[in-house]
Amino acid sequence: MPRTAQEALELLVEGNRRFASNVFDSKSRTGMARRLELSERQDPFAVLLGCSDSRVPAEIVFDQGLGDLFVIRVAGNIVAPALVGSVEFAAAKLGTRLAVVLGHTSCGAIRATLEELQQPSENPSRNIHAIVDFIRPSIEGLLSTDLRHDSEALLEQAVRDNVKASADHLRHASPLLESLIRDEGLVVVGAEYSLETGIVDFFDGVPVSS
Repeated sequence: MPRTAQEALELLVEGNRRFASNVFDSKSRTGMARRLELSERQDPFAVLLGCSDSRVPAEIVFDQGLGDLFVIRVAGNIVAPALVGSVEFAAAKLGTRLAVVLGHTSCGAIRATLEELQQPSENPSRNIHAIVDFIRPSIEGLLSTDLRHDSEALLEQAVRDNVKASADHLRHASPLLESLIRDEGLVVVGAEYSLETGIVDFFDGVPVSS
C-alpha cells in the first residue's frame, strides 16, 4: 500500500480512469483470499468522505477492493464532529495519509439547501434541516450573484463551493488533524464526481507532484 498522499492520489486517479473506461481491476482484491488477509487488520490507503448518494459508491468509482478505502458517507459530504472523528481514526490509528472530500454533480442535498434558502419550508424535519445548516454557509452567498438566474449553473457552482468548504473545514477541524497535516504528511483534497461521465475531478488542495 502507498505510504504518501501523492502515491495514494495516483492510485485513485488510475482507478477512476479504469472505472470511467469500463475496465476493472479490483476483482482480485474482493475474493476469499483478500477477505481472510484482512480478517485481523486493515490498511486503507485513503479516506473518502463522500455523499450518501447511491450513485457514488467510492470503492466502485475508484475501482478498489476490500480494505483499500476507509469510506465515510453522509448527505452533502458535510463535516460534522462524528465524521471528523472517523477521519482522525483513519489518519492517526491506521496511518492513512490522504483524505478526499468527494462531492458529485446534481447533488440532491445541495439542491435541497438552495431551495430552502430561496423558499424556506414551513415544517422542516429537524434532522434534514441540520444537514442544510451545515451546507448553508458555503453556498448562500451565491444567491447574491447572477447565478441565481440560472438554476443549473447555480447548482453546479454550489456543489464545488461546498466541497471546497468541507475540505477546508476538515483541514482545520481539530488540533489532531492540523498536527497530522503539519508534521505527518496528511493531505486533504476536494474532488467532484460527474454522474454523466464517471470521471472524478480533483480540484482543491491537490499536492504538486515532484
